[in-house]
Amino acid sequence: MVLKGIPALLSPELLYALAKMGPGDELVLADVNFPVSSVCGHGPKEIRADGLGIPLLLEAILKLFPLDTFVSSPAAVMALVKADVMSGLEVPVWGRYSHLVNQVMQEPKSLEQVEISAFYQRAKKAFAVIATGETSHYGNLILKKGVIPADQLTK
Repeated sequence: MVLKGIPALLSPELLYALAKMGPGDELVLADVNFPVSSVCGHGPKEIRADGLGIPLLLEAILKLFPLDTFVSSPAAVMALVKADVMSGLEVPVWGRYSHLVNQVMQEPKSLEQVEISAFYQRAKKAFAVIATGETSHYGNLILKKGVIPADQLTK
């Protein structure tokens, strides 16, 4: 795939899904431990991006994908379970996600932390789930699509 201005990491299948999504639709970027095929069994479209880390893919997606500015947070991560909180587990990849998301936002937003079962329920209602090669613990991310203002649309 060779197009000017389109990051080479984005497959035709992913580009098509991004284009078909409407405002408020959600996209899940799933780590290697996420049950993508099970979640997509009767719902969202499954898209493969095996071998790609989420930060790299997120950076490419955000060049084309408007985030929702009408919600408190257009990006959500899976909250740590109690045992991981008690053990002091840190999730450094969240800082990278936050940085990339806030680079494209007009005002900074925090990542929403969603309890694990609620995260899976949201994933089942998502437009698409991208299976990635991300190996970070708690590396899953949900993005909510926004709108492109009329003055920014190319003619």
